[in-house]
Amino acid sequence: MVTTAAGMREALRGFDFAGLFVEELGWDRHRGELAVPVDGATYVLRAVAEKRGMAVYVCEPGADGAIPERAVRRRVDKEVTKAAREHVIVFVDAGRTTQLWQWARREPGRPLAFREQEFRPRQREEGLVQKLQALAVSLEEEESLTIVEVAGRARQAFDVDRVTKRFYERFKGEHEAFLGFIEGITAQGDREWYASLMLNRLMFVYFIQKKGFLDGDQNYLRNRLEALRRQRREGEFHSFYRQVLLRLFHEGLGGQAAQREADFDQLLGTVPYLNGGLFDVHELEREYAGIEIADEAFERLFDFFDAYNWHLDERPLRSDQEINPDVLGYIFEKYVNQKQMGAYYTKEDITGYIAKNTIVPFLCDAAKKACAVAFRPEGALWGLLRENPDRYIYEAVRKGTDKALPAAIAAGVDDVTQRGGWNRPAEPAFALPTETWREHVARRRRYGEVRERLVSGGVTEIDDLITLNLDIRQFAEDAIADCEGPELLRAFWRAIEQITVLDPTC
Repeated sequence: MVTTAAGMREALRGFDFAGLFVEELGWDRHRGELAVPVDGATYVLRAVAEKRGMAVYVCEPGADGAIPERAVRRRVDKEVTKAAREHVIVFVDAGRTTQLWQWARREPGRPLAFREQEFRPRQREEGLVQKLQALAVSLEEEESLTIVEVAGRARQAFDVDRVTKRFYERFKGEHEAFLGFIEGITAQGDREWYASLMLNRLMFVYFIQKKGFLDGDQNYLRNRLEALRRQRREGEFHSFYRQVLLRLFHEGLGGQAAQREADFDQLLGTVPYLNGGLFDVHELEREYAGIEIADEAFERLFDFFDAYNWHLDERPLRSDQEINPDVLGYIFEKYVNQKQMGAYYTKEDITGYIAKNTIVPFLCDAAKKACAVAFRPEGALWGLLRENPDRYIYEAVRKGTDKALPAAIAAGVDDVTQRGGWNRPAEPAFALPTETWREHVARRRRYGEVRERLVSGGVTEIDDLITLNLDIRQFAEDAIADCEGPELLRAFWRAIEQITVLDPTC
């Protein structure tokens, strides 16, 4: 099969999703309907294509004819997952003027990460066409293709990681160029360290300036650089680095308003105090008092940064030119000079585990005090665990438990004399990395015990989710999304309003 961009564009413009996937991308036809009720409205989803169990659905609009709001789309996705774990949903409006493509990244122990792209027939289709081309399947691969490979292609098409890594590749070049502009630091290692520090500071400032937090100016840095140049008189030299940036960092973002010089507001405007340490006077700035960086370094860097859209939230990215805080973490992980800075990048799996097992129980306990009726043992909240226990048992715990044990292994489950070969590595379809058959059987038994406890209603306290190592974040998310009345939602909101968090990795 030959996939043509022209054919894909025509299908997209005509809202012909079955033709797009079957005729252009080599997927199989899929028929069926799902009716998903949400808040009194029912959304009908038509299956148009599938490949190895991954399905594509088109969601028709509600009674108002519009594409549903983001929160509703999330709840629709949750119901579709019950029919097809891996899927893509295309939301359309009644007038066939807009498409919204939604895919969710599912990873064990991490929250769902939704990626959405809006498309209108009158706009250029190139970005969406390029993404969808990653889903094309040729006749030669049909025989060996698996659901894992199809899901991987969807991730390649829709996920942001590709954008992050491409940004990082450009960032490396800009880091090297910026290094060449730094004067006044003699040791090469210190110059590299300071370049990383400055770029980390500036990327952080780009996020907050796009929110309008710096004097209400979304182009604060660029405009301050140009304003400084206009104010210079012939023969004067006031560098942007010393006149603006160092004062912005140390006196502004790193210092409280009461400690600022009298001319600060006139020069730099209204700037918030950020109590974080990133903008404090650095030991290199104390050691090398004569550091200087030419304005040209910042002109070049701002040209690079301005090619992207910066968002201080986790909202779905709509183009390859959008950057969110994930990028800052990735850059920091790659560039932080750990030995010299005394700083270590703590991976998100560690911080995530710590945070969800401390913050979520606190929120639930606070909500329980305000809305005790919702936390009754027989209530709908704990019913989430009874109705869909596997949703809250991590995938790593479940792996291979849905398959019958090989006869030779099964024979030893109840008869220890038959346990020959139990110390051998288990087959890949059953095993976690390096897991033996003995370890798999133990995990399998543990899974059965936990699942039975959930099904029987034996978990009615939030601390039990920690004890049993269940997905407490998913439970809290579902509790909020599915709460039957405003009282519980209000209780969670007030708990979130009052919480303060000390970073456990400090």
